[in-house]
Amino acid sequence: MDDLTGYVADDDLAIEPLRSLGWDVSTISWRDQNTDWNTFDVIVIRTTWDYHYSPQEFLRVLEKINGSSARLENALSTVKWNLDKTYLRDLEEKGICIVPTIWADGSFSADDLEKWKTDLNADELIVKPTVSATARDTFRIRSFDEAISNVFSGRTYMVQPFMSSVVEEGEFSVFYFNGEYSHTILKRPKTNDFRVQEDHGGVISETEPETAMLAAAKKINDIIDPLPLYSRIDLVRHNDGFALMELELIEPALYFRISEGSADRFAKALDTRMAVSNSAKSL
Repeated sequence: MDDLTGYVADDDLAIEPLRSLGWDVSTISWRDQNTDWNTFDVIVIRTTWDYHYSPQEFLRVLEKINGSSARLENALSTVKWNLDKTYLRDLEEKGICIVPTIWADGSFSADDLEKWKTDLNADELIVKPTVSATARDTFRIRSFDEAISNVFSGRTYMVQPFMSSVVEEGEFSVFYFNGEYSHTILKRPKTNDFRVQEDHGGVISETEPETAMLAAAKKINDIIDPLPLYSRIDLVRHNDGFALMELELIEPALYFRISEGSADRFAKALDTRMAVSNSAKSL
């Protein structure tokens, strides 16, 4: 982003580990029109947390990078797929347990809301756009509100039951770098809120994942093709296991400061990935 004021970012913690492996690192806004992407070996998408305001412009920039001599991470095809949360339908079709979801578009009525409650067997719902970030335009609703309904006029969105486990326990994020497990964090919302993002007062801590959680995360990560440099798999406790809330492959916070050694693991994963790529090119 041009300006990270108000956001918590710790990607700079990976710069020294990358330098120790021989990499020269620059941080550039994706909106910078004067960058010659051909001068880089690899472009790693990180804190582009404003892309959802202008997703098509963002994709045009990535297309330009993809057409340069630089390698784009994660891959353009991955970004295009992951940009719209309807990717969850694809994963559900492949046997992944996701949070129960109804897909809709346009403003909704009080009757729609009551039908969704019945269909999802829930008294309280979460409604959010299929293209969004940092919980923007995400609402927790019990009763019809015309102002909220109008927010979704002309937009596609998703409706899910409010998962009480998010408030009672929190949301888990499991991280993989180049296919290898790195760390797990637990995100809890502040009192009287349901949003777990730090921008909204969420509390973040490292946690030891349960065996079932790791199994669920690995099953999801193994489906992603091509293998991403980084993935963040957001899970919530559901029934007797875990359900996928979101799969973050574009610009997820990686929480290097929370997990000791994670920045080093990320740097080594990138270095290894590039070495393999360069070796393949020379064949």
